[in-house]
This record gives sequence, structure tokens and C-alpha cells, in this order.
Amino acid sequence: MTTHKVLVLGAGYAGMAAAIQLAARVKGRADVEVTLVNAHDRFTERLRLHLTATGQPVAELSIPDLLAGTGARFVRGWVTALDPDTRTVRVDDDRVLHYDTLVYGLGGVAGTVPGAEEHAHTLNTPEDAEVLGRRLAGLGRGTVVVAGTGLTGVESAAEIAERYPELRVVLLGRGEPGATMNTRARTYLQAALERLGVEVRSGAEVIKVLPDAIELAGGETVSADVVLWTGGTRAAPLAAAAGLTVDDRGRVATDAALRSVSHPDVYAVGDAAAIRQGYGVLHGTCQSGMPTGVHAAVSIIRALRGEEPKPFRFGYYHTPVSLGRHDAVVQFTHPDDSPRRISLTGRLAARYKETVTASPWPTYLRMKKMPVSGAFWPRGGRFTRGVR
Repeated sequence: MTTHKVLVLGAGYAGMAAAIQLAARVKGRADVEVTLVNAHDRFTERLRLHLTATGQPVAELSIPDLLAGTGARFVRGWVTALDPDTRTVRVDDDRVLHYDTLVYGLGGVAGTVPGAEEHAHTLNTPEDAEVLGRRLAGLGRGTVVVAGTGLTGVESAAEIAERYPELRVVLLGRGEPGATMNTRARTYLQAALERLGVEVRSGAEVIKVLPDAIELAGGETVSADVVLWTGGTRAAPLAAAAGLTVDDRGRVATDAALRSVSHPDVYAVGDAAAIRQGYGVLHGTCQSGMPTGVHAAVSIIRALRGEEPKPFRFGYYHTPVSLGRHDAVVQFTHPDDSPRRISLTGRLAARYKETVTASPWPTYLRMKKMPVSGAFWPRGGRFTRGVR
């Protein structure tokens, strides 16, 4: 009997969902082997990295412990090369793994401008967050500039301002914080930032990070003792280097079933994939990432049975944003991510946000015992009907 080897690269929200879902569905089968590769054996809750950055404890979640009993194998190491022609992956430069089907889930990292890699902090990994946490704890007084007014920037600025009220926190970027929310939710978010003492500057484009300042388009500089860069993401360069077809942000271009358009034995999930829906290309979030992982796993099972995988459909349903530990705003959305009239604010929203943030790990545990439980998510209705 030949064994079909499925290799999952990356144990983020999407990659972990793919590995658990697939391993649970083929458990006990000798003809399918599932291997998950990740740089760390601890699961990174990206939704909580701003807590790590402010010295607050988070749970230690073990990937090998989660995989125990599923039959899946875990390989710890950095993926350094991918060769889709020979169907091999190199780990830590000295190990070679072979695959028949690959699930590519090496998600995005923070985008950069000149000087950012040398002089700015990011929240790409727990180690990055811990380094920032030590810097903030020892700063005393000074200015922290959070560059990027997206959701990560808003949550980080609010958390830092609440945790370290003696620091001056400046949140700046091209867009207005909460720009995609309805008027009520956006107004509440901006008022919360003001209450926390966060100085907001919209319409500011950072073009360079200096050792003690940032430079804006137009020549203005803003002094900073610490810079946290949250200004967008870019895909890991591995896929493009391997010759997979990628979009202008380095994400793997997929067909409707999440297969690479250039290499159909490769599925791409989460932030690593450019997945087109009826309303546009998905943007990376936990709420869409986990379904892509589950769909890839189910598609692989269908392919192993000789069946054609079904198109992936997904519709957004909320945008929860924490504003410190006891405040938040939740914008409920249409499937295309446009805002509905309904939103939550205050402590109720904070409890909602914490429930959402804490939900992935119990979901994996539930999928481990009952795989079908992971296959339910909003399909998007008319917004995604007819996706091909």
C-alpha cells in the first residue's frame, strides 16, 4: 500500500485548522500521513500578541499536545526552501521532507519601510512581542509611536496607553482609526482612544524609520523612543521563490477550491493565499483563516476519493476590536465586510471580544473529536453565490 503524504506548513490559525481537521478525518488510515511543520512547538495566539507586548500573561498552548492521539506528526523547524517540482520541503537547511499534497500556510509578516527592520518593533512572533514588552517596561517616560491605524495598531496603542499611562502614545497612519465601521462604532472607538490619552494622527504616511524618530511624507519627523510598526502585512517570500504563482503581495494565487493555480497539488490557506470571492480578495483574519484550513482539509479528502473539491465560500460577520482590558467595540458586518447598523460597545463588547479571541483552541479540541463541527461558517449568501 502506498502512503499519500500530506505536509502542512505553518501552524497559524489556518494551518492548525487544516492539520487537525485532516488528521481527525483520516485517523486510523494507513494510506494517509499528515505532518505539520512549524518553527515553534507553542501555538501563537496572534490575537493576543499586544498583551504579550505589554507584559500580560497568556496561555501556553502546546502544538504537540494538541496533535496527540490524532496520528499526525509534528516537525519543529524553519521552512527554508520549497521545490514544487520534486515535491520537497527543506527544513532548517539540513532536513528534507517529501509530500504528495502540500498545504501552504506560512502567513504574512509586517510590511516594512526603510529603517523599520533595524529600528522598529513588530508583532510578528511572541519573541518580537516579548522584546517590545521588555523595552516598554524599562522605558519609564517617553514617546511610543504606533505606525499603522488598522485594527492591530488601534488595539496595540490602546493596550500600551492603558498599561503605561506615563508614556506618550501616538497612533498615526494614512487612514482614520475605525474607518470601515459605521458612524456610531467609529465615534466610540475614537473617543476611547482619546480617553486613554492616545494622540491620533490620520493622513500621515511613514516613509522611513530613524533610530529616534520616524519620517513622514513631506519631510516632517516625529520623535520616538519606541516605534511599533503595524503598517500592513506582506507574504513570506518562500512561495514566490519556489515559482508558485503569487499576487502583488506575494500571496499564493488560488483557484476556487484553494489550490495553487500553477501547482494544483499545493493548497494555500489563511494569510498566505490570495482567495477571491464575489466581493473581492479575502483579507487575513482569524475568522476567515480557520475556514480556509478546514476547507483545504475537506478538499484533500474529496480528492483522495476521486471527487472534485468544491469551491470555497466565506462571508464576514464581525470586526471585534479591544480598547484595553475592559472596553471594546464590535462592528457587525455584511458578508462583504461592509458595516451593518448593529454594533456593541463597552464591557459587553469586551466580553464578546474575549470570547472570540479565546475560541480557536477549544474549536481545535472539538474538531479533534468531532471533525464535522469545524465545517460550519457563514458562506456569504448572495455575496459569494456563483464563485468559481
